[in-house]
Amino acid sequence: MATIPPSSASNMPVPGGPGGVPPPGAPPGAPSSAGRDESYFTESRKGEVNELRMLLRTFATERDKQRKRDIMKKVIAYMTLGIDVSRLFTEMMLAIETRDLVIKKMVYLFLCNYAETHPDLAQMCTNTLVKDCGNEDPMVRGLALRSLCSLRLPQMIEYTSEPLRRSLQDGHAYVRKTGVMGILKMYHLNKEEFDKASFNDILYDMLRDPDSSVVTNCILVLNEIMADSGGMALNRAVMLHLLNRIHEFSEFGILSVLDLVPRYIPANDDEGFQIMNLLDPVLRTANAGAVVATIRAFLSIADAVGKRPGDDRDDDSPTVDDLKRQVVVRIKAPLVTLLASGSSELTYVLLKYVDQLIDLCPGIFDDEYRVFYVRYHDQTHIKHSKVRILAKLANPDNAPDIVAELSELVANVDEMMGRIAVQSMASIAMHDSGGQGAVESIARRLVEMLDLQGVPHISSEAATALASLVRRHPSIVSVVSAPLPRALKYISEPAGKASVIFLLGECGESIVEAPYVLEKVIDSYDAIADAGVKTALLGATVKLFFHRPPEVKTMLGKLLKKATEDVSSQDLHDRALFYYRLLRSSPDPNIAKSIVTSKSMNMSTNHFAEEDDSELRAALMDEFNTLCTIYRCKAENFIEEENIVKFVKVPKEHPLPREAPVTPIADPGVNTVTNHMGGLAVADAPQPSVAAVPFTVSAEVDLLGFGDDVSAMSVPTPAPVGPASLQSLSLKSEVILTGEDYQRKWSSVPDGEAVVISALPMTNGPTSTDGVEEPLKVFNVFTMASGELPNEYKFFLYGQEEDAYGGGFFLVQAVVSKAPFTLSLTIKPSGGDANLTKRNEKIDQLVELIKSALGEYFP
Repeated sequence: MATIPPSSASNMPVPGGPGGVPPPGAPPGAPSSAGRDESYFTESRKGEVNELRMLLRTFATERDKQRKRDIMKKVIAYMTLGIDVSRLFTEMMLAIETRDLVIKKMVYLFLCNYAETHPDLAQMCTNTLVKDCGNEDPMVRGLALRSLCSLRLPQMIEYTSEPLRRSLQDGHAYVRKTGVMGILKMYHLNKEEFDKASFNDILYDMLRDPDSSVVTNCILVLNEIMADSGGMALNRAVMLHLLNRIHEFSEFGILSVLDLVPRYIPANDDEGFQIMNLLDPVLRTANAGAVVATIRAFLSIADAVGKRPGDDRDDDSPTVDDLKRQVVVRIKAPLVTLLASGSSELTYVLLKYVDQLIDLCPGIFDDEYRVFYVRYHDQTHIKHSKVRILAKLANPDNAPDIVAELSELVANVDEMMGRIAVQSMASIAMHDSGGQGAVESIARRLVEMLDLQGVPHISSEAATALASLVRRHPSIVSVVSAPLPRALKYISEPAGKASVIFLLGECGESIVEAPYVLEKVIDSYDAIADAGVKTALLGATVKLFFHRPPEVKTMLGKLLKKATEDVSSQDLHDRALFYYRLLRSSPDPNIAKSIVTSKSMNMSTNHFAEEDDSELRAALMDEFNTLCTIYRCKAENFIEEENIVKFVKVPKEHPLPREAPVTPIADPGVNTVTNHMGGLAVADAPQPSVAAVPFTVSAEVDLLGFGDDVSAMSVPTPAPVGPASLQSLSLKSEVILTGEDYQRKWSSVPDGEAVVISALPMTNGPTSTDGVEEPLKVFNVFTMASGELPNEYKFFLYGQEEDAYGGGFFLVQAVVSKAPFTLSLTIKPSGGDANLTKRNEKIDQLVELIKSALGEYFP
């Protein structure tokens, strides 16, 4: 704790003087250094705490609200600096009786800060806090309840339970959601009292609360309270209730609901597909967290409803892999869009998720390979991730472009970037993904890199890559062999040197000077420090011995003698003994030759056994949308076992059999969801009611609403457009269009292409142009000009589609007749979708959108 530095009495600040606080009797508005923010956290001098005590004692008579706040700020500043101001507790208690919420909040902060270290003092404020929990102002009630629960004293439980219970039935949502969080604090303070109060059941009942923020807090609290059992209990009723209300939640609340979906097992396939179609609008938002959470939900549902080997389903039922590929196809566009528009930190995380999805479903992102080209302004870690991903996107069509791009990156000033670029080129050849001739072409590029004497790390990395390629494709030996003898002279890195020596052993039969090059290395054996180089030298020499015995015999004996006496590496020592005993005891030299020169190392797959990480990738998919993807390791590797949250899928048994029809889930529409998610909304008003009809799944299973089958989910009643149909129309919330541009676009569309809707009957009409302009603005339909005539109102309106859906403009001339009230529209589309059918559908949706916005004027 900080101490107050000693100072003489002459240095004590005078009330109203420099560095001091305002004098009690100063008139309102008098200058005060305490009102300046920079003075609050200056070092305290002796006597200032006592001076604050004097000011607090006159607090009740002070009439200047700002100066009262300044005094409180000074107390809080001292407390923040670590100065013990607990002796002001009594005076602060008296100051709590105020209508100023700012002062009251600071007093509550003071009380909570000293409650744990001064429990006796904290008990003095109990009655005041309990009293404030019944204040007529909901903000005061909420602040008092939060402070009461934040005291965290076991002896306060008896005073906390009743205000908590009352707050859960409060008429104001702020008090209720504060009460829900108070329950969590009570749980951590005294679990026995918590169980006695049966708050668990109350929290489940509050999932039906009309305020979405309260429901969000209930989900969070239940998940933490029931963490030992895998989180809050879920059943079909709870899950469908939350999904039907997802459009009401805030951004944070939607994420809370989405995190529950992977734990829920759909009752049957139809319900799973309905949930996926309901969550599909979230993919169109600008919130990356929501998009990734939705991806995890989709993959989980696909895993639950897809056909597995041994299932007694129809042959045309989609398998788990088929459904997952459909999911990845659907989420490709949103992910690519987010990659191009996010911050560097967000982009890096999204690249990790894309890398994981490419491993799950190879080939889907191949056509977007240019998105992963390195840009000059990219951060280093993003560049590295992009280069690694590029290798996985190579196919016969794009491999030449990708290899050329990687070749440019080899000479990058970033050493690690150059290494990764070489590794990526080798990976393309290893996986045979570049098509015919790609392996030899890449091998030649790598051979050229062996001669880059001025860039030692590239030469070394190229040698390592060529060693792997020769193991995978022995046919390229003739391409690789020529430069090896001279490469060994200037490659200095141990890994690269070991790779060149290995290649000399593999290609030594066709390299005339191979034995003599190795002999020089053997002569300098004592100067070799790296065990890997020694091991490679031993293996290459023994292998070369069986191809050219007369030249290698002497130096092999010398090498075996040194290696068997070498105690720096147990592996090297054991290998040397093995070769020595094999050569000495083998009755037939051909037997030893078959063992040493065996081609068992040749690969029959596209990866080495030591590089097989299929189990890890499967485990990471189970923990998608967690830090496991970023760290590329399981949770137990970086989280203590007792802190790992269990993942339990529920319910184990459904009330419906697998074949039973499922009542469709009403889709709230993309526009309402995207409005809450910070995206671009078309509508945030309640949607028309939807009649439930049986949901059918075609043989191909239209997973996410690409065809017509899903449209059978809901039929609007009455005829106006339903929620699902609004998903194809999304208007920008910000559009820049001048009057001249409007006139030019309007004139460029022939009158014959305009859609005219005449005399739509209205029950009543607006009293001014604002009565039309303001409701339409909420729906992103803007006004260029408007006016009132004796018999009608006239408006020139416009809206623009999202770029992802065409980016076209809709120009509208609207006329509201006064006697009788009718609405006439003339709509001209400019740009956008060239498909006439789709364009007409969007115009119909725009008409219904306008009618929905002006709903108070229509029957």
